[in-house]
Amino acid sequence: MSPNADTDAETGAGADADAVIAELSGLVFELTGRLRAQFNAAAAELGLPPAQALVLTNLSGPAPMRQLADWLSCEPSNVTGIVDGLERRGLVTRRPAPGDRRLKHVVLTEAGERKRRQLCSSAHELARTFFELPGSDQQHLRDLLARVLTGPPASTDAESG
Repeated sequence: MSPNADTDAETGAGADADAVIAELSGLVFELTGRLRAQFNAAAAELGLPPAQALVLTNLSGPAPMRQLADWLSCEPSNVTGIVDGLERRGLVTRRPAPGDRRLKHVVLTEAGERKRRQLCSSAHELARTFFELPGSDQQHLRDLLARVLTGPPASTDAESG
């Protein structure tokens, strides 16, 4: 028996916990894969490649190209082509950043805002099918996921001693 057997049992540490973590990880990856596939299908229905659709859904106000690269988890040089495509479609425009004319901000046009609303609405309706749970279960799942994303609370010296 480990010296921390009581703690292990309370926290679920050990082989059983590892199996649960592996299963949770697999479930989250499967869910995100399905949500991404549905998002991509919604984007395709609107004639948008997935990367352009991601920019539209994340662009709620003027944003520098670097921020778009962060959202897309790609190099800033890749964003240029994506924004060029959106610009050709009349969905975004580039404007000088206030305070630094060397920087360009990407801004939605009126057509871009309409397309963004359509895409968000369509993606939301598709996502709704994954979360058809009683309201309290939806809220509990939301709270748990939010807690996972914010990370564990910082430990204090008293806890670690």
